[in-house]
Amino acid sequence: MIEIAACRKAFLDPGTRTSAPVLDGVDLTVRDHEFVCVLGPSGCGKTTLLRILAGLVRPDSGSVAINGRPVTGPGPDRGMVFQDFALLPWADVVANISFGLELRGVGRGEREARAQALIHAVGLGGFEHHFPPQLSGGMQQRVGLARALAIEPEILLMDEPFGALDSQTRRGLQEDLLALHAGNRKTVVFVTHSVDEAVRLGDRIVLLTSRPARVEEIVSVDLPRPRPLDVAALPRFVALKEHLWARLRRQAHGRSEGDAG
Repeated sequence: MIEIAACRKAFLDPGTRTSAPVLDGVDLTVRDHEFVCVLGPSGCGKTTLLRILAGLVRPDSGSVAINGRPVTGPGPDRGMVFQDFALLPWADVVANISFGLELRGVGRGEREARAQALIHAVGLGGFEHHFPPQLSGGMQQRVGLARALAIEPEILLMDEPFGALDSQTRRGLQEDLLALHAGNRKTVVFVTHSVDEAVRLGDRIVLLTSRPARVEEIVSVDLPRPRPLDVAALPRFVALKEHLWARLRRQAHGRSEGDAG
């Protein structure tokens, strides 16, 4: 279980040399095996929150704990998938996937066996010895996902992993991710700016306010799992999307009024 309590974070604004708050008392609990999507206005602090969960950034105040243990840095219980793939350009698919295992001292035979299994799980059979520049964006993101899964984390942290992909590739990867989650039941925290994606994937959606971010609302996605391919046609899917869009529009309207004042 992930427990975030009164989490605050600010960064130094290089222009004004003053402290710019990003997170303003975020409270959130994520249950084991749950798929939680984090949604909010652009620049509201979604990625900062995810990086705090990953142990890459320390909060200024508040607490973050996993299974009762404070998060003080990165750990093998968490795997992270980035939007920009972050692959090693000089390493082939097998080497990229097994890189984290190599850092942990796992033997070559076990590393390669685990990488091969994941290559087939994410649909990259036949591309084992291709290098990142030889792969499409969608294929590179499959490698990034397999690399995160290779260390067998309890929690998968995903930072807009499909945001840079075309709609067809994005839809295919969403369906693949849903299938993987159904099989391994890992806890997933998935940051996205897409309302459609949040409703399609999540068990719950955490809606953040504009910066400095707080939790405005947590929406339960009461849609069936496994998600049917025509889930977007379900009346409940449409209703959830409209509700979230209304909340986001209200935030944007309020921000515009504040800027005007």
